[in-house]
Amino acid sequence: MSETNGQSRQHTGGDLLVRQGRLYTPEGFIDDGSVVISAGRIVFAGADGSLPTNLEVPWTGKNVRVTDLPVIEARDYIITPGFIDVHMHGGAGHDLMDGRLDSLQEMAAAHGRHGTTSLLAGAVTASQEALEAVAEMVKEAMDVSRQVEWGGAQVLGFHLEGPYINLEKVGAQNPAYVRSPSKDEIERLMEILGSGLRIITLAPEVPGALEVIPWLRERRVCVSLGHTAASYEEAMEAIAAGADHATHIFNAMGPLHHRDPGVVGAVLATPEVTAELIADGIHVHPGAMRVVWRAKGSSRICLVTDSGMAMDMPDGRYVLGELPVEVKDGVARLVEGGALASSTLGMDQAVRNMVELVGVPLEEALKMATAVPARQIGMSERKGSVEVGKDGDLCLLGPDLLCQRTIVGGRLLPRD
Repeated sequence: MSETNGQSRQHTGGDLLVRQGRLYTPEGFIDDGSVVISAGRIVFAGADGSLPTNLEVPWTGKNVRVTDLPVIEARDYIITPGFIDVHMHGGAGHDLMDGRLDSLQEMAAAHGRHGTTSLLAGAVTASQEALEAVAEMVKEAMDVSRQVEWGGAQVLGFHLEGPYINLEKVGAQNPAYVRSPSKDEIERLMEILGSGLRIITLAPEVPGALEVIPWLRERRVCVSLGHTAASYEEAMEAIAAGADHATHIFNAMGPLHHRDPGVVGAVLATPEVTAELIADGIHVHPGAMRVVWRAKGSSRICLVTDSGMAMDMPDGRYVLGELPVEVKDGVARLVEGGALASSTLGMDQAVRNMVELVGVPLEEALKMATAVPARQIGMSERKGSVEVGKDGDLCLLGPDLLCQRTIVGGRLLPRD
């Protein structure tokens, strides 16, 4: 890949031509495809041979002369929509729960290097005071991350993974803060975040959970089943109430059994429910990943990283929230008890693993990392596909299916 018209420097203008790569669109691949971004949004996406000299930009009322644009030559690379990670907790040596904006900025930069252009900041089980403090920071990040100087994935909102979970399936979360759902607590977070409270993970069997699900859906919050010991019947009741998402399927929930199918069985059997999948080959065996793919198809699998501090970092000691974590050979586990404690995964690696470990066609794996998460958080009008009018968020994959360059709103992210 080469950069011309001064593109050896970080591009900061929101106007860009990405030219002659293998372009992934909702209709499939275009082998000689180009994308034009103007004022941060896509104004052309199609075959390079049909690229006009001038383009009208409806959202600015101006015309763009294509030959005047900075160019990224993308021959031999795959141009995809930017990845959307709706479940992450950290990266680059930082943990979201420290509540610092500069820490989240470093995380967003690290995720950006793996092709993620948008993310939800994921909070773990904590006190209400701590959750509100983190929510205040995330709200600020939602505004600041739209600016040129941010230099990483845009923060679209908040994923509250707990505290409304089952102690039996607490996983790598702090049991001291587990509690039943509270509308008062959730309303306080909504006051802080507005529409930025996008996903809440809860266990449907805990007291008050079934009552809060339709209330959350009325407020356009995605309800995700997770950290749960619910029976199949309890899970189906929650789905009927409005839950349509499952947090990291197989992890922190009962196993699939032919006499007790549990939450896994309910999720696999219900077409309307989307399953998150940590596709690192560690959290879920590739054979089980294949079962999920065959049952759900690409439209109902949402790839996530569930990443922690050690993402893009060497082995060593870290934390998840308040809990000590040790990473050995790239696998993060709690120091006490040894439970898996987040991942070290990047979204590009998740896509590649679906292709190489599971045998999923590339176009399906890409959908799981782009269009599906965009739909689940109500952002399909802006994100998740390379189409005219949508945000100019792109990932350029190399032949090894790893990210080479990332573009957010028409701005080329730095690599270092």
